[in-house]
Amino acid sequence: MMKPSLQVRLSQHLALTPQLQQSIRLLQLSTLELHQEVEQMLEQNPFLETDEEAGSTAFDTPVERAAVDRVAEREGGEGAEANDGGEAVAEIRAEEFGGTEREDWENGTEGDDFDGIRETPSLSSGSSGGDGDGDEMDAQDRRSSSISLQDHLREQLMGMRLGDEDRAALWVLIESLDGDGYLADPLEEIAERLAEMLDATVVQAAEAAEPEALIDRLRCALRWLQSMEPPGIGARSLGECLSLQLRMGPKTPARQVALRICDQYLELLARRDMRRLTALTGASEDLVREAHELIKGCEPKPGRPFAQTESNAIVPDVIVRKTGRGLSVVLNPDVMPKLRINDLYAQAVRGSRGSNGQPGLGSRLQEARWFMKNIQQRFDTILRVSKAIVERQKSFFSHGAIAMKPLVLREIADELGLHESTISRVTTAKYMATIHGTFELKYFFGSSLNTDAGGNASSTAVRALIQQLVSAEDINKPLSDSQLSEMLEEQGIQVARRTVAKYREALKIAPASLRRQM
Repeated sequence: MMKPSLQVRLSQHLALTPQLQQSIRLLQLSTLELHQEVEQMLEQNPFLETDEEAGSTAFDTPVERAAVDRVAEREGGEGAEANDGGEAVAEIRAEEFGGTEREDWENGTEGDDFDGIRETPSLSSGSSGGDGDGDEMDAQDRRSSSISLQDHLREQLMGMRLGDEDRAALWVLIESLDGDGYLADPLEEIAERLAEMLDATVVQAAEAAEPEALIDRLRCALRWLQSMEPPGIGARSLGECLSLQLRMGPKTPARQVALRICDQYLELLARRDMRRLTALTGASEDLVREAHELIKGCEPKPGRPFAQTESNAIVPDVIVRKTGRGLSVVLNPDVMPKLRINDLYAQAVRGSRGSNGQPGLGSRLQEARWFMKNIQQRFDTILRVSKAIVERQKSFFSHGAIAMKPLVLREIADELGLHESTISRVTTAKYMATIHGTFELKYFFGSSLNTDAGGNASSTAVRALIQQLVSAEDINKPLSDSQLSEMLEEQGIQVARRTVAKYREALKIAPASLRRQM
């Protein structure tokens, strides 16, 4: 029988203060999420307000950093001693925050998250150039920025002479379209929604109670829908979508072959199987190629011009410029919140400190101070990590991605005295503007591949080299993954075929069979 007993056990555990927890959370937020956090704090804390005249809450120089410290000292209050000590805004070092994250940083990335390359064109190489493309924007693209696909179709519906029942059937079909303009739901399900819309005073009770009658009405309405603009709208499959567009043109032999391919042999066309297409259609090879060109001219997603997608423009957190002294790394002032402490409210708190003032105001004032200091710490850490990355990847800024060197999170963490999880937070959803484009900070990290010379090559550089090889290939004889692997080995880089396939898919390059010219 076990007897109860008392034991004294000595152990250590990590206790994160609320200020340090806030610092960690702010560090991993993207720019958009940070601004949402700032807006929420401005609504909740009366001591915090925007300062349009100030530069930002993040400071690069000791003079600017001392300014916010003087504000904290002048306002005093509860927790001032903690401000002097600076524990909550100290950098998150390995001994402070080492055991709470996954240990999967072998290649400098989190698992397989880094296979894709996130890249957007830089402002200098975008549409601001002198090519004038922006002035020749398609009228439908201009319209799509202010009108949805459903609104565009409803406008056409208003000009059609239809009865109440047919108008309701066409209306419910329009509402059932997905973002690409396809009718994804079967007519039986749409008929149930139509039955709910129709009232007994609008349609005869016998017809409303008969599902087949509603489905027949929907089939009729579908023909009207598929005759509306844009062409191909209301299709239930890719083949039907392409066929609807092809039927609008003149009945030439090539168009008839194209219709037959869309109806029966679309999968063979996707595989570029010219031999079987010519055998099954009975057409000549030239006629099949002409049909292929007609199909390529169709829009596989009719609703795409009307899609209300978010802008792909990314505002960088860090800007790298070439100067006479080398590379300059600065924070983007446009992404840094401009905040200050409301001096009037702070003086009122100091004046009521000796009397029976309202409890809790002192803690709200200190909360506002900590929030500003933690935002400052966030940008300071981003700048330090960015400078370390630029120092390690100088060749990239001179020669592009093909000159990228192997780099893992641990190298930057050891150099700055931070933990790898901190570097991961800093490099996720934070972007750097360079002369080659705007990249996520995580883009500059890549695993190491062996070379015949005994050195190492970055996986990012190998991906860039694969991109170059594919761009220069013969479109009639595209390079297979095995051939790419052999060509890389000829240049002294040892990459297995499976690795080449993985990098090719990350670059969104189709297999050789799909890249072959028909």
